[in-house]
Amino acid sequence: MFTRYYPSEYVEDVFTIDYAKLYRQGFRALIFDIDNTLVPHGGDSTEKVDRLFERLHGMGFKTLLLSNNSEERILRFIRNIDTAYIYDAEKPNHVGFQSSVVQLGVGYNEAVVIGDQVFTDILGANRAGLSSILVKYIGYYKKEKKGIKRNLEKIILYLYRHSRYQFRLGNLQLNINPYGKEETLL
Repeated sequence: MFTRYYPSEYVEDVFTIDYAKLYRQGFRALIFDIDNTLVPHGGDSTEKVDRLFERLHGMGFKTLLLSNNSEERILRFIRNIDTAYIYDAEKPNHVGFQSSVVQLGVGYNEAVVIGDQVFTDILGANRAGLSSILVKYIGYYKKEKKGIKRNLEKIILYLYRHSRYQFRLGNLQLNINPYGKEETLL
């Protein structure tokens, strides 16, 4: 019943994903959400995000931003990033996810969705038959009032963590080094 909300992987953030491992597994396209996945809600891209996309393209990945935001918002965000995008995607409708795969020119088994919301990014990816990586949303550790959807996500993630559906892409979370700092892509 809840499996349609389960991601293929669950990691800390976009900077601690083992992209090299994904590439070795045959993935060639990354479909990103923007708000609370790459930057805080409504924020502009950062130098760190810009470098991430440069590195991913250098590795041979194609990228696309799939967002429910307006085109104006996305254009402002990608000012320094060369990437494809789809705006007003109506996630979790599977059509935007399928269009992403077509636009990127890859097979469904070569694309992975990366986002912060179970009820939009993950559900939509699952509906479209795509692998998915859930990241903790930016602001996850802040003590602030969270909406009902975030509280429902906690229940789903509790069930996910106690299921056989974890690590379906082979555990993509980069390790913690002996000095307590996480290894990151950058």
